[in-house]
Amino acid sequence: MPRQAGVTVVLVRHGESEANIARCINDDPNRQVNLTELGRLQAESVDAGCIDFAYASEFPRAQQTARIILRKTSIPLHVDPRINERRSGMDGMPVHEFNEKMRLDPVHFRPLGGESFHEEMIRVRSFLDEMAIRHPGKRILAVSHENPILAALAAWGKDPLEAALGAVANCETTELIWPRS
Repeated sequence: MPRQAGVTVVLVRHGESEANIARCINDDPNRQVNLTELGRLQAESVDAGCIDFAYASEFPRAQQTARIILRKTSIPLHVDPRINERRSGMDGMPVHEFNEKMRLDPVHFRPLGGESFHEEMIRVRSFLDEMAIRHPGKRILAVSHENPILAALAAWGKDPLEAALGAVANCETTELIWPRS
């Protein structure tokens, strides 16, 4: 039986946002946090290559980034909550407060009202699994956030601890084939 082709997923972190400038957490997609002017310029510089389908998280900054990347195409944008930012239960609080708590157990720390990195990996994996079934052999754009991209890398095979402590720059592109062969 021939092996089914995987899907190429081009993960892009959103451009610089107002929350990035304020160094505060935004894990509530209903709170309007937009791209900054620099964030819009960063999005304009993204080259995702030739893509077949496009997805973004529920967050305005991810959708704004995706729409800028797609501006010269007719590819529709689909919204999927499985690539949303990690739920921390700390919306509006300083990022350093979350980081200080998370560093004690980066993979399993689960804040009240939030999710652990491990739980996020499972959520992101379900998105990747569905993309492989829905779009085999295709190339998709997925505009998301730092934590879900790190979770995707861990689900793909990177050491979860190393991934949880990693970083992804605004509008950085990470490409992977799912499932990993």
